[in-house]
Order: sequence, then C-alpha cells, then structure tokens
Amino acid sequence: MVLVVAALLVGQIMGTPVLLGYVETGSMAPTMDPGDGFVAVPSAVDGDVEEGDVIVFRAEEIHGGGLTTHRVVAVTEEGYVTRGDANPFTDQDGGEPPVKDAQVVAKALQVGGEVVVIPNLGTAVTGLQDAFTEVQRQLALATGTRSLLGTQGLAYILLGLSALLYVVDLLLAGEGPARDRSRDRSREEGVSPTLVVAALAAVIVLAATAAMVLPAGAQQYGVVSAEYGSENPTVIEQGTAETLPYEVPNAGLVPVVAYVTPASDGVSVAPERVRVAGRSKASVNVTLSAPDETGYYRRFVAEHRYLAVLPVSVIDGLHRVHPWLPVLAIDAALAGGMAVLGRLLLGGRRVRVRSRESRHGRSLWRRALRYLVR
Repeated sequence: MVLVVAALLVGQIMGTPVLLGYVETGSMAPTMDPGDGFVAVPSAVDGDVEEGDVIVFRAEEIHGGGLTTHRVVAVTEEGYVTRGDANPFTDQDGGEPPVKDAQVVAKALQVGGEVVVIPNLGTAVTGLQDAFTEVQRQLALATGTRSLLGTQGLAYILLGLSALLYVVDLLLAGEGPARDRSRDRSREEGVSPTLVVAALAAVIVLAATAAMVLPAGAQQYGVVSAEYGSENPTVIEQGTAETLPYEVPNAGLVPVVAYVTPASDGVSVAPERVRVAGRSKASVNVTLSAPDETGYYRRFVAEHRYLAVLPVSVIDGLHRVHPWLPVLAIDAALAGGMAVLGRLLLGGRRVRVRSRESRHGRSLWRRALRYLVR
C-alpha cells in the first residue's frame, strides 16, 4: 500500500505516471473502464513502441492536451497513429498530429497481449483526492483563510494533526507514578550496522536518482515554415534554419554532465554534451530547420543529465549503450561508497539505541513529534 500511494503521489508531482497510472474516460473500453488502473512502464526502460501497444503520451489537441492513454494502431514515418479502443476513428482523424517518440512517456504493461488492469484504482485515488480537497475547503471556510488550500495547505493540516496526536498521546499517557526503570537489553544490543548503512545508501540513491531523472525529458519546439522570416525565432523562412540557445541549469551543488540530443528530424545540437558546475548553468545551440514546404512542424530535443561522480569517458560509453545505464552506474557507485564509508566508521559494531522512556515517560516517536511541533 505504501508503494502504491508513493507511486501515485510521485506521478502527480512529476506530471507523468510512475509505476502506476489510470484512465479517466471510457475511450479505452472495454480494455479499461473509467477509473481502472494499469502498470506504467517508462518508455526509456521498455524500448521501442510497436503496433498494438497501449501508450501514455503528451497530446497536443485531444482532451485539451495533456497525458492521454490510447493504443497504437499504426506506425508511420511521421509518427504513431493512436486510437482509443472504444473510439471509431483515430486521434489523428480528430486533428492530433502523429505521436512522436519524444511525446511517449510510458507504456501499459501487457502480458500475453492483454493489458494488466487494476480495477477501480483511479476511482479510489480520485475519491481520496476529492475527500482531501473537501476537508481542506471546509477547514478554510471555518478558519477564514485560504492558506489551508492546495499543497501548502495540506502540509499545514498534516502538521496540525501531528501536533494534535502529540497532545492526545501526552494526555493519555500522563506522567503517572514511577515506571519500570529496567533497561531493554534487546535495544541496548543495537541495530545492525548493515541495516544502518543500507538505509543511508537508499536515501542517497533516491535523492541522486531524482536529481538526474526529474530535470530530464523532451523539449518541443513549434516551428512555422513561412515565406518570410520573422523576429520570432521559431518562425523561419522556408528552406532555412535558425539557431536558439538551450539553457541547462544546475540548482544542485554537485556538477552534472548533460546530454542534449536531437529527438526528431530537422534538429541539430552543438555541443551535445556539456558539463555544468554546481549552482550554475550552461547552454548549447539548438538549430531548427524549416522544410521547403510552408506549414507548422514540431521539433524535439531530448535532455539526459547525470551527476559527475564518474569519469566523463565512462558516462559517455554507458550513455551510448542506453540512457539509463549511467543512472544505474552512478547509483551503484554512490551506494558502494556509502557502504565503504559505513564500514570504516562503524566497523562491525552494532549501533546502540538506548531507550530513555524510563527517564522521561515518553516514547521515541512522541519525543520526535514534540521536536516537530516546536
């Protein structure tokens, strides 16, 4: 349950399904009814899209744009032709341009040609969201403040609940008479150093992965091939090209190696690799070409970034094989470094965690809440 909730929350924050997704309309019936969920496999992991795959892509026209889950019914040179299983016509018949690889964010897991469906997952998620929203709205009306609305308001509410639980726990527990002052020998034996190091390594790996994956992705340019040029850099005279700067910011302290590569025809990037120091930014030149025929065209570039904790030559080699390989190698290096450091600092000694409940009459989590609400 924790994994399901975490996957859905992260997917909401990132604007793309992570591990799990769900459909909101009946366009995929009878494969998936409104509110049904599915296992979402990131496109970078699953590989090429084939006819018959159910994909999640960033639409431009249908449903007002945004994420759409439909089936690929044809693969063309211009892109993928998609259609909901319940729809009599394709998305492209309805004005949606053919879907490019850069627009595909995930594929629905299929076993034996059938989508793995999780019934009513989306219904449960939207129900919880609606319930939270209604609670926030009622609290905002009762207190006369809008600060309890939105994500920030949810944080305030959780903090208030923590404080309330702390007070209730103190009242129920009370200070009372003298308690059993005997020590818990099982606690004094301590925690396994392997467990401590594994927990610290997991935190570092999760943070590093987020720093590399979240800023990456595809950038779209809408190019108009016109008879005459314009001050707008994306309105380009037919048969010519225009060069634009593409900034790669790094808000972290650790330097990163970023790769900005063409993800469609009519695009070139120079240089395709750039190293960005901590708390700084760099830029590359993206050249967009306008076809000889006038009209509107889409151009894409893809960005991948990696923490510069490995030699650039190693990152280069791994990136050429698959964009996810450097992420795995860097995570492994960080986890291994934490393991070595933990071994040097802790040796084989267990980490002692002594209980002071006998002295203060409070459990560890109650004291943690006390510090939280100060």
